[in-house]
Amino acid sequence: MSAESFTADNTAMLLIDHQVGTMGWVRSIEFEQMKANALALANTAKAVGIPLVLTSSMEEYAQGPLLSELADIAPEEFEARVKRLGVVNAMDDENFAAAVRETGRKKLIIAGVTNDVCTVYPTLTALQLGYDVQVVADAGGSPTKAADDIAIRRMENAGATITSTIQLMAELAQNWTSERGGKIIPFVMGLMPQQ
Repeated sequence: MSAESFTADNTAMLLIDHQVGTMGWVRSIEFEQMKANALALANTAKAVGIPLVLTSSMEEYAQGPLLSELADIAPEEFEARVKRLGVVNAMDDENFAAAVRETGRKKLIIAGVTNDVCTVYPTLTALQLGYDVQVVADAGGSPTKAADDIAIRRMENAGATITSTIQLMAELAQNWTSERGGKIIPFVMGLMPQQ
């Protein structure tokens, strides 16, 4: 893991399996919070020009379609999403692995649903391939808190940095008064608890 910060200029974002059915299986975090965090990540990527790669698994089955809001936020990326046919580890899918390589970035922000299946395996593979990885743990979740904790511990032990949505957005902003910070701050504020 290099000490160099993750910035909009050196990072790609991978959102894995944010599908309505799969998200419904999560119990370690509230559905609406997880959804808001995932959409805030997508909005941030688009606002500051971070390459965004989307993938889904078996949309015609219980997993269901990707969040429709992603089509509004990132229409081209949504259209180009990699539809996997049951391949558990997204990085084992040739089309997804190629899409990640084509970003040209060596630092990856990864968020997936579920953390204990959809997120853990591509994260481990990306680390083995030499990528620096930050996993946004609260933009995903697992069917149980224990499963989530175990997956997070496994990814961290393998060398991933575990972060939260707002923490990551602050890192990308670097300075709230900068042009980039100004583009990100509305999405941070949208996640703040309302009085």
